[in-house]
Order: sequence, then structure tokens, then C-alpha cells
Amino acid sequence: MFSIPCIIFAGGKSSRMGEDKALLPFGESPTLTQFQLQKLQKIFKNVYISCKNKDKFESLDANFIEDVQSNNIFAPTTGFIAIFEKLKEDCFFAISVDTPFISENEVKKIIENDNPHADATIAKLACGIQPMCGIYHRSLESKFVEMLKENNHKLGFLLKTSNTTFVNFEDEKPFLNLNNPHEYKRALTLV
Repeated sequence: MFSIPCIIFAGGKSSRMGEDKALLPFGESPTLTQFQLQKLQKIFKNVYISCKNKDKFESLDANFIEDVQSNNIFAPTTGFIAIFEKLKEDCFFAISVDTPFISENEVKKIIENDNPHADATIAKLACGIQPMCGIYHRSLESKFVEMLKENNHKLGFLLKTSNTTFVNFEDEKPFLNLNNPHEYKRALTLV
């Protein structure tokens, strides 16, 4: 098991899905969040859920980091700030709730390529970087605060202008992202 804390980001607006994707059933789990939590607890010693309001997960026995800074901003920026405020560790592994096919293999490769001098270590596919799958270091905390002040929530820009290690992956399937009903239905056939 990896000692780096893992944070499942489950505070998004889910506007393209039309309903809260974190609460959709997935596999044999009642929610996508529970599916991710149970899988990641087998890989990491400590797993947290980053969200706007933990009340929507009332049936879930988990550690939460509530992003209460701004309830009307549905970008991970405020979540990152809340995480850095709550955790004592210098870095954490970030993953979105809607990437249920990430496995220990991908996590291990990212962790093995991380180094303490990097600001972040992030998965990269031929189609582009995967900002919500990788390691973020505390050296980025002040940049997130600045981004929030400027109302700039572009993680891709942050990563390209920071000391980021990109870890290349050829297989795109583990990074399948469930943004809309079509992608969700397709993913259900792959579980």
C-alpha cells in the first residue's frame, strides 16, 4: 500500500451528465464514489473524498475534506486549497471520481516517476495531459491561492507553467472519463 494520501475529487457540478455523477450507481456499488473509495482503499493507506458538502454522502463511511470556501465555484481549485490546509503531508495523489478504471498499475507508475523537486507528476496520453490523475506537491499551494484570486481554474495551464513531470501512458482505457450519459453507459458495459 502506498503511504501518500489519495484524494478522490467528487465536488464537481456534473453539468454535462445532467445529474450528480458521484452518486450514480457503478458496478456492484451503490455510487461511483463508493466504487472508487473501495478500490483505492486497497491501494492507499489513507483515502479522502474532496467535496462541497459531505451530507450527500451520508451513507458512506469515509474521511472527507470539505471545500467550503466557495459553494458557487465548481472547479477543483478550491478543493486543492482545502486539501493543502487540512493535510500535513507535502504531497498527495489526486484522482477524479469519474475515472473508475485507473488501477494500481497506473498509480504505481506515476508514484515511481515522482520526485521531491517536482511541483506535480501527472499522467499524459497521446490525446493530452490528465490533470486529475497524479501527484500534487505543496509547492503549488500559493499558485492555487493566486489562481482562485484571479478566478482562473485552468489546471492544464498551471501544470504547463510549473515544474511538472509528465508520465506517458499508451493505453487510454484506464483514463476513460465519465462526463456525459453516453460515456457512463459505455463504462457500465466495461465494469
